[in-house]
Amino acid sequence: MIRSLTAVLSLTLFASASPALAGYEFASVDGGTIDLDAFRGHPVLVVNTASLCGFAPQFDDLQALHDTYSARGLVVLAVPSDDFNQELASGAEVKEYCAANFDLTIPMTDITHVTGEQAHPFYAWLAAEHDFVPGWNFNKVLLGPEGEVLGTWGSMTNPKSSAIVGKITPLLSK
Repeated sequence: MIRSLTAVLSLTLFASASPALAGYEFASVDGGTIDLDAFRGHPVLVVNTASLCGFAPQFDDLQALHDTYSARGLVVLAVPSDDFNQELASGAEVKEYCAANFDLTIPMTDITHVTGEQAHPFYAWLAAEHDFVPGWNFNKVLLGPEGEVLGTWGSMTNPKSSAIVGKITPLLSK
């Protein structure tokens, strides 16, 4: 559900040109921001994560996708969220935990709401325009090079599954 006039204006202004990329910024776990528009021209796999979730071993597979395909253009973006009550207390704790337990080097946002009235504008856009709301942690959204939504998958779909990799590989540079 879209909560504010700002979110509505943001969705309206960017609905036609690269809708999933333009205008959406996340606070970075490293400080500063992560601007989705900076990834224009690249496929982006956006995954809402939680450190204490039973699906957390998928961090290893997200890192493996990054290690295998980032040189050819893939961006894997982790979006930690406590919407399902399975995330640590702070972004700093999440970053430390993921580095220590998964040797994670993929870009990561600060802890972000992905559902409900407080959902980040990107997730509000996904809900409003694509009827996609994460039902749990480790839901995945593949954005094409121009921000188009090319696929969504739930927690049970492994990031390295043929369903996901099969959509990613045709988008990569040679």
